[in-house]
This record gives sequence, C-alpha cells and structure tokens, in this order.
Amino acid sequence: MTEGGVEHNMEWTPSCTRRYRFKYEDESKETSNLMNLLGYGSGLRQRRINAYRKLDSLRNARFTNDVTTITAGSKAEGLTCFFESDMDTMFIIPHVVCLDVGINEETIPSHIIVFTMGTKGHNAGYCKLQQGRLTSTYCPAISNALCIDGCGNVLLSSTQFVDFFRHNPYPSEIQQHARAGPSLPWSFGPMAHDVVRAIRVYCPGILQNWAKRCRYWPPPDIVENVIVLGAFVNPIGFKGSEHYHVEWRICFNTGETELVNNLNDTQIKIYVLLKMIVKDILKPRKKVITSYILKNIVLWLAENNPQELFHSGSIFHWLKEGLISLRTAISSRQLPYYMIPERNLMAERDLVSGQQDELVKSLTCLIDEGPKILRRLKKIRQAIIGHKEPLLWYSKLRIEFEILYLELSIRQMQCKDENGVVNTSDIILLILCYGMMEVLNKIIARMHSEGTYLNDITQLIGMILG
Repeated sequence: MTEGGVEHNMEWTPSCTRRYRFKYEDESKETSNLMNLLGYGSGLRQRRINAYRKLDSLRNARFTNDVTTITAGSKAEGLTCFFESDMDTMFIIPHVVCLDVGINEETIPSHIIVFTMGTKGHNAGYCKLQQGRLTSTYCPAISNALCIDGCGNVLLSSTQFVDFFRHNPYPSEIQQHARAGPSLPWSFGPMAHDVVRAIRVYCPGILQNWAKRCRYWPPPDIVENVIVLGAFVNPIGFKGSEHYHVEWRICFNTGETELVNNLNDTQIKIYVLLKMIVKDILKPRKKVITSYILKNIVLWLAENNPQELFHSGSIFHWLKEGLISLRTAISSRQLPYYMIPERNLMAERDLVSGQQDELVKSLTCLIDEGPKILRRLKKIRQAIIGHKEPLLWYSKLRIEFEILYLELSIRQMQCKDENGVVNTSDIILLILCYGMMEVLNKIIARMHSEGTYLNDITQLIGMILG
C-alpha cells in the first residue's frame, strides 16, 4: 500500500444504522432549538450562504484581471458569523488549466496554458504538474515556478508558486502571517483571511469514481452539481514526500461546499457540535483534529445512512456515531478522504503515541455522555444557564444585526466606483446603517439598564459578530 493510503475495511466506514427510535430524543429536539437561537438554524445559514455567493459574484464582475474569487470553508457553508472564524478565499489563476492523463489538450482554447496531471509515484490525492502547452499568455506566477526534474521534464513547483505570491508587497495596514499549508494568511483588524491560489483541473475519472458509489446521499442532482463544479489543485505536497516541492494536492472545494450546503439541518448541527467538542474539550495539539477531518466524518455518515434517520430527535445518536468514527480514525490513523477514499486524511497528522492514547481515552469517555456533554461546550453552556427571555431577545437582535451587516457588505460593494471609493450617500446604504444603529442602541440600552456599560461601538460589533 502506498504511504498515506487507506486500508479498505469496515473500521473507518460508518455502518448503516437501521434503528428508528433513538435515545435522548427530547433532549435532541431541545438542543436543535437551542442551536437555532445560537445562529445555526437553516434560515440564517442560507442567508449567509447567499450573501457570500453574491459578494463573490460582485467581486468577480468588478475586477478585470480575470482572477476568479471563491469564498470557501465555514463562511461559504453559512456556519459562522462575520468575525467568528477566518475568511477562507480561493483565487483561481486565469488562463491556466491542468488536465488528467488522456484528455486532449487540443480541446482547450489556444490561449490557455496547459499542464498534465501526473499521479504515478505520488500519494493518493497528490500529483505533479508537467508542462504541456505554453502560450503567449503571460502569467508570472507560472513562469517563475517552472523547474526541471532529473529526467528533463518541465514541472510546476508548488513551493515556488506560493513563494511568488508570498513576496508580493501588501498594503501597510495588512499584517502578513507565516505560510500555513497552501495558504498565505493575512489579517486586517478583527478579520483574518486564509488565501489560497489554485489552478483548475479537469479530472473526470476521479469525479466519476466518486459519483458511481452506492449511497443514500447525496441525491443524483447534487452529485451532478458536484461533477460540474469540478476540481482544483492547491500548491502543497504530501508531508514528508521526496517530491514535496513539486507536488500539488487535488481538491474539490466548491463541490464540497455544495455537499455541505445540502446536508440536512441535523447533519449540520452534528458537524457544529463535533467542532465545539474538539475546540472546548479535546483541545488537541498541532491541529491533529481539524474541521476538515470532522467534515469528512459527517459526509461519510450522511452517505452511508438513510436520510430519514437524521432528524431533530436523533442528534445525540449521530453525535455519538461521529465521536466513534473520530475515535476509530485516531486509533487506526485511518480516515479516507470523502472525494478520493484512497487518500488517508490522518497520514499527515502529527499524532504522537502519547497524544493518540490520550485522545482515544478522552473520546471513549465522551461517547456515552449523552446530553451532559453540552455543559462542557462554552457557547451552549452559556445559553443553557442564561434565562430564556434574555436569550430569545438577544438572539433575535443578533440575527437581525448580522443580516443587516451582510446586506451592508453587499451594498458597499455595489456602491464602489472604479477607484474603489464607496458612495456613502446611497440611500439604501444609509437605511442599512440606520437599521444597524437601531439594533446597537437597543442592546446598549439594555446593557445599561442591567448595570453593564460598554460605549465602544466597534468592540460591541465585534462581540455581536464574533
């Protein structure tokens, strides 16, 4: 088996559960309602999803350099407030494409630079990009990243590709951070960004292998959407590979966003609860349990089980199944990537023996906790111990403010001139600002009536959207 591959056995594949009565059904329903108040309901999630799609559309229509901007991660999935987590953004390099072996480059328009994807000798899910057709199209990021291997082949170096952008000058108000995988993170005020430059890849064989699996979910129309959305290669090699500097990772960012956005309400809440458990209870070192690992666990659960079993009364049942799957992944160091099962997501985790044993032990204790586990999750614990009336009151205002803020962000983009200056006299912009100030004044007034004083509006906005 190739290093980093996955052993195909039942240990890592969540089994189909056919029980229709679940333990803790009432508690599950109460938890579902509570999570709605905390901003994880389907209505608010869809508003977030639509807002970021609109912002991407406006940016791509506005900029003339042909770079396509795609919001990814938790923002695109509608799972986080504006300042709650990093903004994951992909910039798709224009006029460059990578083709899987067997695809005729003559089918690609003549102005497009073409590379061929080679997977032989590389870990599953990784590849090298060999120069196919160069054109008169000038792309400095590509030109600066070309290198020659020991056999005389011209390859595109993922390391040099990232370095090209890392050395680009940034405005003084932007703080650059160290490279993180394929990403070049930066921050501006309270907003942190993870930016990845990627290249589109045509690999119909990989997508067809995924599409033809026997499954309960997703339905055929969503499978077709994922195929149409296609794939990308991100500039990062397999950790420890001798070809690391010229390897690229095959990714399906937009397709995975489509999948997550078509999970049902209960599946989404299981995903959110798993993330809370990792953050508040397990607290692993060196990010050995990432949100991406948890997302894959939930996708496998959804695929392998009848959808009617995922309802508001079954949250704790499926949370337990998710924790069992996570424990299996850690103990066996095996978790197949949902899109390419041959790729083992645990292969590159810095999971030392002591930490592995500690995590397995902790998960074993958590698996049978049931609803008691909620009191160990900071965000939910605060909601549980708070009084119902203030929680309902604040939840309504917070959701209203977030929706106004998203609409304001969209309107600001629409009101920018060719120099990027916002027309601050726009009537819709003013109405949105007025609505936000009304919400803030209500919150400040109640805080004052309860003996809490906070007059820093910026700090208050950060608290509401964080």
